Amino acid sequence: MAHFKVEHLSIAFGGIRAVNDVSFEIEHNKIFSIIGPNGSGKTTIFNMISGIYKPNEGEVVLENENLVGLRPDTIARKGVARTFQNIQLFGNATVMDNLMLGRHIHMKTGIVSGACMWGKRSRAAREEIRHREVIEHIIDFLDLQSLRDQFVSNLPYGKRKLVELGRALALEPKVLLLDEPSAGMNTEEKDDLRIWIKDIQEDYKVTILLIEHDMNMVMGISDRILAINQGVKIIEGTPQEVQKHPDVVAAYLGEED
Repeated sequence: MAHFKVEHLSIAFGGIRAVNDVSFEIEHNKIFSIIGPNGSGKTTIFNMISGIYKPNEGEVVLENENLVGLRPDTIARKGVARTFQNIQLFGNATVMDNLMLGRHIHMKTGIVSGACMWGKRSRAAREEIRHREVIEHIIDFLDLQSLRDQFVSNLPYGKRKLVELGRALALEPKVLLLDEPSAGMNTEEKDDLRIWIKDIQEDYKVTILLIEHDMNMVMGISDRILAINQGVKIIEGTPQEVQKHPDVVAAYLGEED
């Protein structure tokens, strides 16, 4: 079972501490949300977890292994998948191709070696079938059947966000980082997303770490919430505990996203 924790994470840019001594722990198969005003350090924490930034101090531990210092692709291979605030898909490729790209870290047979092997019982053929099965399940799960052969650039924004979510699931992660998944979505799309995130928790048994400005979504689906401001932890607790905390109310007072 994936056990995930962040211990004493700190990073500074130009002498200014963007994140200062932040620690938290997530139980397997729980939804843990990080909230805070714009510029409070939320995405910086995600960037340290996923290996884009190397923290000045602290550890990111998955199943007793410290991931700090590993390359982003190695961290992905260890079981940490991520969606981004700004969609990172290949617009001139189809939905199916984008989802298959999410399988690349699991592909043991390269293109050249695959071409040299033949027959249905070859390792390459078995591997291809396995990858296709994973992707077909995701397409059914996210109801993307009618879009599978369409170019991503032709899709509405909300559907593109879903494809990015699907590509993260294609990595078969132990920990799924969702960075502002509902940004740019309309009310109906947000309602659907809430259901999908809960379904991912139930069906995929994955630990979910969420950054989200929509407080209705956060309070409705989170098991625990961490509130930060200016890179410092304010409170961690249940949704009920966090939304009553005076510093959380003050941090959000008058802020609209």
